[in-house]
Amino acid sequence: MTKLLDGKVALITGASKGIGRAIAQHFAQLGAQVAFTYLSSVEKGQQLEQELAQHGSKVKGYRSDASDYAQAEKLVEEVVAEFGKLDILVNNAGITKDGLLMRMSEEQWDQVLTVNLKSVFNLTKAATKPMMRAKAGSIINMTSVVGIKGNAGQANYAASKSGIIGFTKSVALELGSRNIRCNAIAPGFIETEMTGELDQKVVDEWRKAIPLKRGGSPEDIAKATAFLASDDSSYITGQVLQVDGGMLT
Repeated sequence: MTKLLDGKVALITGASKGIGRAIAQHFAQLGAQVAFTYLSSVEKGQQLEQELAQHGSKVKGYRSDASDYAQAEKLVEEVVAEFGKLDILVNNAGITKDGLLMRMSEEQWDQVLTVNLKSVFNLTKAATKPMMRAKAGSIINMTSVVGIKGNAGQANYAASKSGIIGFTKSVALELGSRNIRCNAIAPGFIETEMTGELDQKVVDEWRKAIPLKRGGSPEDIAKATAFLASDDSSYITGQVLQVDGGMLT
């Protein structure tokens, strides 16, 4: 039986944990060949490589900083050399450095904008070269509901994620004639290792405010990403898919 992503080569950034890890696992289960990046933990990168290989697909992890343009360009070249092509790019790498604007340092602002937004430019620009040659490709950028509605204490994060939306729509317009699609996913309250550290009362209040009355899982995001990566969404580009349980409805 043919799987949804059979024969596709995907590159996923920031895949050592959370949402990125779930996407890499789901893509491998769906038959994709998976290249992924990690930055800090070599051990987690190697562990994920071994896990994904069990699905029978070709897999390779790369230690690479998505916010560094030269590294991003080299990464895409290495992936194409290793796998022969690049069909799917998932720009998932991101960080938070929260704080009220009055107390936010210039360094906190610059760091979040560089990692979250510039990395999307870096990888997308590099990936368009092989995709334009193939006249096909799907780029999925991870934004956030915070990029749509804003959030107190996250001016830097909100700006970076809102910037990703504008970037996504512009790229969709530029590359549509080459059969390259570019979409974004806006996760809502997703329960990961990070949210596990929050006070339980805070988590409960979040859940109450969501129409579906629960937080999302990394797997919820992975499934939406797979849809946008696959040929099932071949007439969808320039869109922001909110995976938020109805939070912003």
